[in-house]
Formats: sequence, C-alpha cells, structure tokens
Amino acid sequence: MSKAYVVGGAIALVLLSLSVFTVDERERAIKLQLGEIKRSDYEPGIHLKAPLVQQVLRFDARIQTLDSEPQLYLTSEKKQVIVDSFVRWRIDDVERYYTTTGGNPVVANQRLSVGILKRLRDEFGKRTIQQVVSGERGDIMDRLTVSAREQAEQLGVEIVDVRVKRVDLPEKVSQSVYDRMAAERKKVARQFRSEGEERAREIRAEADREREVIIASAEREAQIMRGEGDARATDIYARAFGQDAEFYSLYRSLNAYRSTFNRPSDVLLIEPEGRFFRYFKESTGTRP
Repeated sequence: MSKAYVVGGAIALVLLSLSVFTVDERERAIKLQLGEIKRSDYEPGIHLKAPLVQQVLRFDARIQTLDSEPQLYLTSEKKQVIVDSFVRWRIDDVERYYTTTGGNPVVANQRLSVGILKRLRDEFGKRTIQQVVSGERGDIMDRLTVSAREQAEQLGVEIVDVRVKRVDLPEKVSQSVYDRMAAERKKVARQFRSEGEERAREIRAEADREREVIIASAEREAQIMRGEGDARATDIYARAFGQDAEFYSLYRSLNAYRSTFNRPSDVLLIEPEGRFFRYFKESTGTRP
C-alpha cells in the first residue's frame, strides 16, 4: 500500500511540474491547446496549464535590432548613394506575431526589411544628394518610422526607431560632389574678396580725402601763424631799429659777415670803398 502512495505521489509531482510554468518579465508567452491559441495575456510570474494537452511558448520581449547591409539607392538627380540603416522593434501583439511569423525573429526581420528598404528607396528618390547628405535626414527618419509602423502592426510588432547610420557616395560621385562644392566655395570666396577690395578702396579714398582736408587746414593755420609771427617780428625789429639805429645796422652787418666768410676757400671781390666794409675801416665806431 505504501508503494502505491509513493508511485501516486511521484505521478502527482510530475503532473504538478507539468502544470506549472513561469513567465519572465523579459518574455511574452502564449498557451496552445492542440495547436490553437488559448491565452496570450500573461503577466510576469507563475501560471498554470493543463499538462500534456497544453503547451506554452515564450518569446523575447526585449528590443530587437534589424541591421541591414548597406544598400544602393538613386536620388531624384539619378545619382547613386550608399545607405547604411537599422531598425529597432519589439513584440507588441504576441498572438499576431506568432501567427504571421511563427514566433521566429529571423522571419520578422526578413519581412520588415522588405518594407523598410522599399520605403528608403522611395524617400531617397524624392530628394537630391545635397538634401540627403546635409539637410533632410531627420525628416526621412521620421517619415520612415511612421510609415513602417503600419506594416509592423500586421506582424504584431512595434517599430521603436528607424535610423540611417551613414550615407556615402560612390567614389566617382563623391569626387564630383567635392569638386562642385569646392567650386561653389571658391565662387563665394571670390565674391568676398571682391567686396573686401571695394570696401578697402572706399576706406582708402575716404582716408586720403580726410588727409588732404587735415593737411590743408594745418597749412592754412601754419600760414596764419607765420604771418602773425612775421608781423610781430617786423614790429619788434621796427621798434628796436627806432631805439638804436646804429646798433641795429652793426648787428645786421655782423650777420652778413658771418654768412659771407663761413669757409676759408671763399673769395669775395668787392670795392673797398663800398658800405659793406665800413665797420672794418672805422676803428672808433663812429660814422665817417
């Protein structure tokens, strides 16, 4: 009898172990009965199932990454660009995910990839190389994310993000774009230099005009000052001459002698009786 209890207890333990399952917080689970989905709204924790007739499938609920190989696209100018992109997604409706993909993330990636690549081709085909490379990449990503979500809902997944890692140009196209950009920069540089030279000429002309005005004003003031000085000197000379005419005549003669006999080699031919030598002849200092 005790042996029957042991066997019964063992069977009960086995059935209990087959009836209990756990769901991790990083998982989504569905319960199948003879291939038919019976339940899919399991929260993390411990749950029960009917042993032998019911089966539980678990799927990774964390964010998955679809990293495609770089693809070649044409812009609106019929220029080629090489685009490297990736998509991040996670399970949203586990029943639909299982029904459409069999719960296989590889199948989900393949189906998502077809739609994403087509949308990328359409978006790049609407834009020029300059728009794609510099200006509108963020707009492209936003549009792709919105449009890809419609397809993702059919697969029971949610698109978290669509991103372009980089956009490259084929070598020949890259050189062509570089040459065009260099030519544009040179054109802008020439324009800046031309405007700078014109402005420099204007500044120099203005400076020359101001210099002429300043010089003319200074010369006018100098002439006025010289005239005032000459007038004052003449007045002083006149008053000095009036006080002692003989001394003034002597002073002027001495200055004339100094200017005339300033070098040993100088020779002066003049009549001895002339007034120039009158102070040499007069020893007394009185007039003849």
